[in-house]
Amino acid sequence: MKNLGIVLIVLGIAMMAFTGFNIITKKKVVDIGPLEINKEEKTPVNWSPIVGVALLVSGVLVVVFGKKA
Repeated sequence: MKNLGIVLIVLGIAMMAFTGFNIITKKKVVDIGPLEINKEEKTPVNWSPIVGVALLVSGVLVVVFGKKA
């Protein structure tokens, strides 16, 4: 249980520090013989820092109140 708590704490700190990231996808716009035009689209994935705080608090609770295995 303590390992789970530590993972939640680290994940919570990371989610508070980094509030999102972009996924870049390539989309084919035109393909005429040897001519090929591609477009890069950035899709943002964002979350609230409150989610990170919730994970951090739950991780601390699991470490403090978790059973020893």
